[in-house]
Amino acid sequence: MADATQSQAMHLINPTHLQDFVQRILIANGTQPDSAAIVAKCLVAADLRGVDTHGSNRIPSYMERIRQNALNASATPTLRQITPVAAQVDGHNGFGFVAAHKAMACAIDMARTFGMGMVSVKHSNHFGMSAWLVQQALEAGMMSLVFTNSSPALPVWGGKEKLMGVSPIACGAPGGQEWPFILDMAPSVAARGKIYKALRRGEQIPLEWALDKDGNRTEDPAKALEGVMLPMGGPKGSALSIMMDVFSGVFSGAAFAGHVTNPYDPSRPADVGHFLVAIKPDLFMSMDEFKERMDYLYRRVVDSEKMVGVDRIYFPGEIEMITEERRLAEGIPFAAAEVASLNREADLVQVEHLQTQVMNE
Repeated sequence: MADATQSQAMHLINPTHLQDFVQRILIANGTQPDSAAIVAKCLVAADLRGVDTHGSNRIPSYMERIRQNALNASATPTLRQITPVAAQVDGHNGFGFVAAHKAMACAIDMARTFGMGMVSVKHSNHFGMSAWLVQQALEAGMMSLVFTNSSPALPVWGGKEKLMGVSPIACGAPGGQEWPFILDMAPSVAARGKIYKALRRGEQIPLEWALDKDGNRTEDPAKALEGVMLPMGGPKGSALSIMMDVFSGVFSGAAFAGHVTNPYDPSRPADVGHFLVAIKPDLFMSMDEFKERMDYLYRRVVDSEKMVGVDRIYFPGEIEMITEERRLAEGIPFAAAEVASLNREADLVQVEHLQTQVMNE
């Protein structure tokens, strides 16, 4: 019992130290320094926003894929311009973060000149939290759409086998004085990463999240991973997951229709596909007017009448941005077992351990 309690104890990690630690592990595993900086920044961005399922805890699974030659840590993505507003990136089985970062940068450049730009990505890998790509566009003053496909995790509506991924749909738009709009959501009731997180921490999951291999609702994350995720809204969530496969897989030339490899499976390349769009907000009006209208929308949303029991209404992405401000000041919480897992990776490549502070009860 003491060991279990100790493994679930929470520790705080300084975000800057965490990013440096992750970057050093990546470089020690053959990642080019520039690419390692991108991957580390994106993983810690997820930790800061409270999206712990897509943050630094992914390092052990990514490193295992490198060790098994299922992911090419040193790969450099290449870009091919198709039209003035369309391009394609080949990730060459490298980190999805690096391929997607290059693709969004290209989409932004095209949007600056032509009003919008879209980039398809093939032969990629898992790129973590989609919101970091939305943020990349926001920092350039752009609206964005971010699509990706992923490995089979949920059935199509009416089916019972894993076929579609819990592929997130994300988009964003800059605000003026108020928070920007950032939507990042999976078409399942919950992201599959939350089940992996519960498994790591020895926690149960809500019954409405998943079915076990026999088709029964389960609170056991291990049994859920053997079974299927449940789509949100029934056929609506199922249709959204198919849409992600159309734009990210079929359209790009990447794997699709259930053939993307699970990021926790080190046996073969994943061949994930992405589809990214950047749009200039001032295509139809001045930027000032656009931002004023976004701020008006924000106030209308958060100041609308509340249902019983609700203290505050949040704009999409606002909770995560508030979490980021708090974690930048206080540190990022990790379970002791998660810290130990990261430090095992450090030991394999002779990188100094993470320095943590035990959280007060």
